[in-house]
Amino acid sequence: METFKSGWGFFQDEVLGMKWLNRLIGRLLEACGLDVSGRIGGSVQFFLYDTIKIMVLLGFLILLISYIQSYFPPERTKKILGRFHGIGANIIAVLLGTVTPFCSCSSIPLFIGFTSAGLPLGVTFSFLISSPMVDLGSLVLLMSIFGWKVAIVYVVLGLVVAVAGGTLIEKLRLDDQVEEFIRKGKSFDVPQDKLYFKDRMKYAWEQVVATVKKVEPYVLIGVAIGAVIHNWIPKDFIVRTLGTGNPFGVIIATIAGVPMYADIFGTIPIAEALLAKGAQLGVVLSFMMGVTTLSLPSMIMLKKAVKLKLLGIFAAICTAGIITVGYFFNVIQYLLVS
Repeated sequence: METFKSGWGFFQDEVLGMKWLNRLIGRLLEACGLDVSGRIGGSVQFFLYDTIKIMVLLGFLILLISYIQSYFPPERTKKILGRFHGIGANIIAVLLGTVTPFCSCSSIPLFIGFTSAGLPLGVTFSFLISSPMVDLGSLVLLMSIFGWKVAIVYVVLGLVVAVAGGTLIEKLRLDDQVEEFIRKGKSFDVPQDKLYFKDRMKYAWEQVVATVKKVEPYVLIGVAIGAVIHNWIPKDFIVRTLGTGNPFGVIIATIAGVPMYADIFGTIPIAEALLAKGAQLGVVLSFMMGVTTLSLPSMIMLKKAVKLKLLGIFAAICTAGIITVGYFFNVIQYLLVS
């Protein structure tokens, strides 16, 4: 058992966390005369390390996920979802959402297509919630920062929120709250060419290039914010605002994530810096969920597809779920520490 723990610790720190890269960058900066224990040197080290680490992991993960996704084009996904009914359909929808590496805005066109094809509204909303909030890439990146236990619980609870949210929307019978042009739209089956390994790898690589170009600005912004938090904002301020002393930290973090637009890859460096400064685990994860699921740009896009009542119910369900998950993690953290 000790050998397994030691091996897993090495894998998590040196392979997923790439701590060797942080040490290497630190030595190179010191060789250039920069003090990495100071604010400026520490900020430069944090920025270079997190940017390289996230982009390397991002490239590998998107390649793998996109290869898997090549087996699930929209038409095939629609047919799979159409075979299931009730809560089983919601569960399948959230699981399919985990193999679609999309941000919230990218998921909305698929949501519109699925709804136009006649799939139950609750099923399409389960997909819409799970796709940006939880994916295979986020699981690996979360493991590199928080460890495998936190990563798995985060993913499981994210899937629970997606299933519960979609199921509740289905029970409320809000189909009339979808814009008419979508309800009366038509979906045509498009024949899918048979793909071979070379075709799937080509598709996966194209997805890597397209995704990296799309998320790179948000990763750089996220890492820059993380570097400022990590090296310039006093720890006492973070602890006082988002630590155990503030019972509203989860709510503040969830609301703070709304104006931002990024996928989970852009939020991870901010979360990493907040956690290192003493923010509660639940607060950090609520912030990540708020950014990926409730971002203002995605809400504006979704408003084009659904009426205000349904949009408000969707936002309320997601907000309640995110806040519940945040306080759950805070309780777990408190029990483990005390």
